[in-house]
Amino acid sequence: MDFVETPSANFNDRELPVSMLVMHYTGMESADAAVRQLTTPEGGVSSHYLLHEDGVVMRLVDEGKRAWHAGRSYWRGITDVNSASIGIEIVNPGHEFGYRPFPAPQVDALVRLTDGIIKRHDIPRANVVGHSDVAPARKQDPGELFPWDKLALLNLATPRPMNAHTDPGWSDSAFLMALERYGYSIEDKMAAVMAFQRRFRPELLTGEIDGQCRAILFQLLLEREAGTAR
Repeated sequence: MDFVETPSANFNDRELPVSMLVMHYTGMESADAAVRQLTTPEGGVSSHYLLHEDGVVMRLVDEGKRAWHAGRSYWRGITDVNSASIGIEIVNPGHEFGYRPFPAPQVDALVRLTDGIIKRHDIPRANVVGHSDVAPARKQDPGELFPWDKLALLNLATPRPMNAHTDPGWSDSAFLMALERYGYSIEDKMAAVMAFQRRFRPELLTGEIDGQCRAILFQLLLEREAGTAR
């Protein structure tokens, strides 16, 4: 891919090998504001890439360095997600400023960018996650409109199980234990459930544990145990 080189001042050295890819939306009123936030010392944050709505990709931080995009976060035992991940910021005003669908040129560029990153670092598709997955108590991006289904069709993200018909009948506490086993922090229980729904059942975000949530999580865990999910 062609990148517009736009170096950020905000990065440091990694302490872990790359094993994750984290998706964000910018959640700001304009793309220009996001560029300033992600590149200047005053902004104090960064990502490896910034993806504009017209498909233009800015490279802000070299993949070998630790960008500052995930903050306090957790995924599958990893607490320094910044050290273990590549971060992509996707221009979208987000829930605060008028959340909207991601346009086709942006999604097409995202597919190509994601494909290259996971191939370079051998990232399992189960570790292609959203900011809300790794920080459910703080974040809701990239949100329920994010095209996880399109990434999944190309084997670039974990698909929603199509055969999730068996409700294991777990209690709420058992569901939360299973959710933690899958990878989520359950420190804020309702936020963790909402993050799971946003990722795997975006059409109904309630924060409540129901039979469909249990069935989806049960199937995800079965597929992982069987080695059919990576």
